[in-house]
Amino acid sequence: MRRRTLPAATALAVLFSSVALVATGAGSAAAADSNVSLPLKSTGDIVVDGAHQRVFISDPTAGQVVVTNYAGAVVGTVGSLPGVRGLELSPDSGTVYAAVGDADAIVAIDTATATEAHRWSTGTAAPKYVALTGGKVWFSYGSGGDGNIGSLDLSGTDPVLALGQDTARTFYEAPILDASAGAPGTLVAGAPGQSPVALAVYDVSSGTASRSAYAFDPGSTGGGNLADLAVTPDGKDVITASGAPYYQAVYKLSDLSADGKYVTNTYPNAVDIAPNGDVAAGTFSWYDPDVHVFKQGVSTPLRQYDFPNTGNSSGSDTLAPRGLAWAPDESRLFAVSLNDSDVYTLRILDAPTKTPVTLTANAPATAPRAQALTVTGTLTSSSAFPAGTKVSVTRTDDESPAGKALGTATVGADGSYSYPDTPPAGGKVTYTVSYAGDADHAGATATHSVTVAKSAATVTLNNNLKVYGYNSNVTFTAHLGTTYKNRTLEIWADPYGSDKPNALVKKGTVDSHGNLTATVRLTRDAKISAKFTGDTRYAARTTTNTVYTKVSVSSSLSGAYKTATAWNATYAYFHQSKDPVYNTSMTMYPGRKYQFQIQQFYSGAWHTTATEYFGLDRYGKDSVLLDDNPPTGVRFRIRSSYIDTKSGDNVNATTYGGWKYFTFTR
Repeated sequence: MRRRTLPAATALAVLFSSVALVATGAGSAAAADSNVSLPLKSTGDIVVDGAHQRVFISDPTAGQVVVTNYAGAVVGTVGSLPGVRGLELSPDSGTVYAAVGDADAIVAIDTATATEAHRWSTGTAAPKYVALTGGKVWFSYGSGGDGNIGSLDLSGTDPVLALGQDTARTFYEAPILDASAGAPGTLVAGAPGQSPVALAVYDVSSGTASRSAYAFDPGSTGGGNLADLAVTPDGKDVITASGAPYYQAVYKLSDLSADGKYVTNTYPNAVDIAPNGDVAAGTFSWYDPDVHVFKQGVSTPLRQYDFPNTGNSSGSDTLAPRGLAWAPDESRLFAVSLNDSDVYTLRILDAPTKTPVTLTANAPATAPRAQALTVTGTLTSSSAFPAGTKVSVTRTDDESPAGKALGTATVGADGSYSYPDTPPAGGKVTYTVSYAGDADHAGATATHSVTVAKSAATVTLNNNLKVYGYNSNVTFTAHLGTTYKNRTLEIWADPYGSDKPNALVKKGTVDSHGNLTATVRLTRDAKISAKFTGDTRYAARTTTNTVYTKVSVSSSLSGAYKTATAWNATYAYFHQSKDPVYNTSMTMYPGRKYQFQIQQFYSGAWHTTATEYFGLDRYGKDSVLLDDNPPTGVRFRIRSSYIDTKSGDNVNATTYGGWKYFTFTR
């Protein structure tokens, strides 16, 4: 006996996980806040070109400037800039000037193409920081007690280089520089990393630098370790970021006297000012907020952002020094962070000057189709909303996969809203509630999904539990009741036995009576299924019937010396000395056996004298030699049958073969 063994199928499941990378310290994060890993080894400076919506980040260690779009995708890399640090954007947004210290050069980068456009030598000076004012490019250079300031005049046919502009020898090493259109012809410089902080203001309107103000420990704060500075757009003040004290100090350009503060937390290391005067202040803070946003002149933050921990340390990611830059329209604030594995990330903070809002959306977890439900929620913020504030509601379902705008709901004085809806489609229905924001409030979005029960479809199929002969062509009729748009049925046939797969017999649109017919040739028992895959309003439905199929069986006796009709049947006559050979042919299946049965007639009835199961060969055949010494004049009959399960399998219906009659004579 031979059995077939089919290999077991295996399945592989792959699990994905995601990690949230942006959080906020005041209210929920704006929906558009995002972050992208950067191909950096270090950072020196960051500037934003609003005209082309690009972000330029210098990498001194790798000697490159990486350029991204507003979404953080890298759109270009300017290489061969060893030691590049300070960056400055031209007023027309056409050029980024880069101080390339290890090449003793100022390099102009074309903002439109993100490629190097020009390179000017600074002689033996290794420029570190750069600023634009008075019609010149100003840069700082030097170290070890030789910090100084130089300039490049690019207005003529040939560039004019002037070094040693700080005749007072103010700085130990190259100072941080900045300037503002609000104070034309004025340059501000600060000693990096020095304690106490040293600041200087220069009048450069004549073409040379003349120191007009100087302060060592301005404001007598005892602060030190200057990391960044920025001149206000109105040209009135300079704001500094020093390791101490724990605030961004403000000083007047006129005499560098104290003029306010923006209170942050431990180790300030960055500051940038928006065109309208709003301030972004950064701190090196493992366990506190990293970015603090202030309205101009207000000493407490409007918003704070606390970076998550993407590394392996106990503390969170930290802000890179000088790692903040506003988009000119204040729609975004860009921040560069790094973790303890020195992985750098560009964080795009959306609508940073607007008060965060929290929006919620709720609805029943489940609901019946075509019946009313209500979406409710709240819109809250630390600042009041104008009367009549509205949220918009969109429904996304199988009928509107791109979303359908439903309307708006008015927010009450307590921040609550409600919106009634009757979902026409079943399945997963998602309601998206959106607040567009206003001049003072950030936008927000909330979603809630409802499982809407679809209506039940009716699918029927004929011929259930009927028995058919082997190789019969049987017509099956499937009927589909009321549905919405889908009027397609599928008829499948799944024969018994693991070697025959479930197969699609017919797929089509039902006729005007809702019927679809298909003919199936039956050689085994089979499960016949009518499938409706469902539509947006009616659930999928499958009806499965079982039909049974007999085997093909035939038998014969060989060795008879004659056949004749007797006792209302055809008998084979054998001499008593002859052993009959009984032959069986049956539909084959691996391991199949047939039932061999002999009966003898006596006392007016047939009586079984022998029953046995014999295996079939691979062609479905077998022969049995009847080698007994039978009596003469006695009537016998013999047959072969397939008995479901007892014959070794269950792929066909029990099938009794026809009787073969015989008798013996001398």
